[in-house]
Amino acid sequence: MNDSLLLHCGVAAGPLFTLVHLVEGARRADYNSLRHPVSSLSLGRAGWVQVANFLGLALLSAVFAVGLWREGDSRWGALLVGVWAVGILGAGVFRTDPVRGYPSGTPDRVERPSRAGASHDLLSLLAFLALLAACCVYAFSGGPGWAVYSLGSGVAFAGFMVWSSAAFASSGRSGDFGGLLQRASLAIGCLWLTVLALRTLHP
Repeated sequence: MNDSLLLHCGVAAGPLFTLVHLVEGARRADYNSLRHPVSSLSLGRAGWVQVANFLGLALLSAVFAVGLWREGDSRWGALLVGVWAVGILGAGVFRTDPVRGYPSGTPDRVERPSRAGASHDLLSLLAFLALLAACCVYAFSGGPGWAVYSLGSGVAFAGFMVWSSAAFASSGRSGDFGGLLQRASLAIGCLWLTVLALRTLHP
């Protein structure tokens, strides 16, 4: 496959994933994008759409990682993007447990996570850590401006993700904004991947 095509998969991955989960979140009854995590869209009768969205992001990210490897700017960075892809694949294969009362009729919090739910959380954590590490590794592959953007994106990505996790675990009012915080984190991470792809295509 042409190297340019591989890298264009990295350009498309984040925007497509973001578009699908935003549209799905807006059209689902009883789903609140401010309150509920993106992974909750995998639940219910239309859950297959978000499952496919996770798998699509994983596939495009994996192909992008191959393109980065071929470019050779940072082999470690390419491997970390590949690990991100594996983690996202797992997040799609293993569905999350209900949380914050979605789907309708489920409790706000699951007392004992299911095996699938625990696997989803573990693989999602793997993906997030890999992307954070990739931001840090690729920060050293360019000039000062790129380094600041890459490191800043990693810090913001991790910060919003930790904040959203705390909000989802909270029983107070901050829990009503966990979905918004998580979406901010995902938007920052996906944008960084897109910029990395464009930067690699047009050095």
